Amino acid sequence: MKKSTLFSVASATVFLTASCASATNIDKHDSEDPFESFNRAMFEFNMQLDKYILKPVAEGYRAITTPAVRERVRSAFSNIKEPISAVNQILQGEITRSGTSVSRFVINSTLGLGGTFDVASAWGLEHHPDGFEETLAKWCVPSGPYLVLPFIGSTTPRAFTGEIADSFTNPVYWLTEDHEDGYYAYAGYIAIKTIVNREAYLDLGNDLQRNSVDFYTTMKSAYMQNKSKLNSCGEESQASYDFDFEIEEEVDDMEI
Repeated sequence: MKKSTLFSVASATVFLTASCASATNIDKHDSEDPFESFNRAMFEFNMQLDKYILKPVAEGYRAITTPAVRERVRSAFSNIKEPISAVNQILQGEITRSGTSVSRFVINSTLGLGGTFDVASAWGLEHHPDGFEETLAKWCVPSGPYLVLPFIGSTTPRAFTGEIADSFTNPVYWLTEDHEDGYYAYAGYIAIKTIVNREAYLDLGNDLQRNSVDFYTTMKSAYMQNKSKLNSCGEESQASYDFDFEIEEEVDDMEI
């Protein structure tokens, strides 16, 4: 099955879910999480998947690599997303910033050895990650209700739509789309990125789970408050709980 078909089916599913949410008469108190029963079931499913598969693999990856190697890998994944940022910055009217993202991608992909080194930042070209969710937020599209989807985790209709749209501007997608085994190559890319991302949050995830009375509520609150920074039509507001779920921000903090 072609990747585009899978993305279309997934997108239609999420939009259908969001439509059901808007058509349901729910109390204001429950408007952020109208699907709590479903979400908790999916959250538990994902927790078991993480416990027995994803977390052990991420721990294994940490055990066989050094911090320097993991830093280079995170930098390469961050570099892959520069074209995604560039496209969305054009859609947001940020032409100069889009040019910077394109320049960063070219410089880091060549002189930076496939993005493993962030040469562009040393030359004064700052990293400004953007995605289609940021574009939708700037266009005043609301986030929608909190959702937990199997294998994907915390999301909202806007966030998931953004992920789907960004997939089509990902260089890896275009490099693998016309190949016979392109679907498997792209799936491999997603799998590796997931492991890299999970390893980056091993310690933070353990701390949150250990100190949470209700881990589901903690994760929901952290996710939605973080997303609230995008809910003001492009004018960023500071969330009271600044917990970032995106790998590129983690990369920035570690100074690639």
